Amino acid sequence: MASSSIRESNSEGTETVAEFEQPSGLMRMVQHGLHQTPAAVPLIVLILSVATFGLLLGQKFFSPFALTLILQQVAIVGIVGSAQALVILTAGIDLSVGAIMVLSSVVMGQFTFRYGLPAELSILCGLAVGTACGFINGVLVAVVRLPPFIVTLGMWQIVLASNFLYSANETIRAQDIAKNAPALQFFGEKIKMGGAVFTYAVILMILLTVVLAYVLRHTAWGRHVYAVGDDPEAAELSGVRVRRVLIQVYMLAGFICALAGWALIGRIGSVSPTAGQFANIESITAVVIGGISLFGGRGSIVGMLFGALIVGVFSLGLRLVGSDPQWTYLLIGLLIIFAVAIDQWIRKVAV
Repeated sequence: MASSSIRESNSEGTETVAEFEQPSGLMRMVQHGLHQTPAAVPLIVLILSVATFGLLLGQKFFSPFALTLILQQVAIVGIVGSAQALVILTAGIDLSVGAIMVLSSVVMGQFTFRYGLPAELSILCGLAVGTACGFINGVLVAVVRLPPFIVTLGMWQIVLASNFLYSANETIRAQDIAKNAPALQFFGEKIKMGGAVFTYAVILMILLTVVLAYVLRHTAWGRHVYAVGDDPEAAELSGVRVRRVLIQVYMLAGFICALAGWALIGRIGSVSPTAGQFANIESITAVVIGGISLFGGRGSIVGMLFGALIVGVFSLGLRLVGSDPQWTYLLIGLLIIFAVAIDQWIRKVAV
């Protein structure tokens, strides 16, 4: 759009033409494109990262085993990142996702081995506990109107303490689980396809991403989530039940975290109250690098998956190169700052 004009008639009948020149050119086209497809930036970064390490390491990096190993490593982050992405799309943040994940896994293990419940029933109890934690977060944010940061920070401390108190800091060994309750390790089972090795946790992560991407883009509820994140007052005026949507989002996030807790047991084999220490930071990292705006209302679950994969590519690639692990944190930190800067630049297109 090169320019726009408004024509007005004055009292003498003559026409006045007002011209408003608007910015144009390649950069504005790029801004518009990235605003419409926020997952494009992390996709480009992911492709460049894979190409760079592929050139440096050759077949060592491009082998089916190495590429599927990346998926296995990021499966838990990708699942928890889905929960975090839903909350951030509503302009909130959930610092309790990691703690809810671990507490749910502990409940599944303790209910099976302490109380003798069937593993399947214990899993359902763990899923219910995660959903209940999300419900409490949602009520405090939506009904009591407390800031999401404060609510989830407090919930993180409460759930973390409850986790250690309830489990008595006891780890349930992988051998005991494999012998007496193999259902708890379901998501750790592997599927081999040629040289590639997938776990059920990887399949869960991909299916969850696909389902949530469809729901957010092609259902009324998904559009309401974006509307609440973009402008909750305008959404309320247009008929969106903002409080209900927020509570549902936090409940769904809690449920997904509980699923991640089940997948975590399969990943590490055991039930440990100290597992998943960095899940909060890792999920936020995947979301931010994945192009989801911290201001809410813009981004995609697919972008979050790309963000998680970028972290996995850097972690494995640098390890294969033989560099100090601290370089991974340094580069990921730079990517986070870059992603936020890009988000700020893209948001200007709507101003």
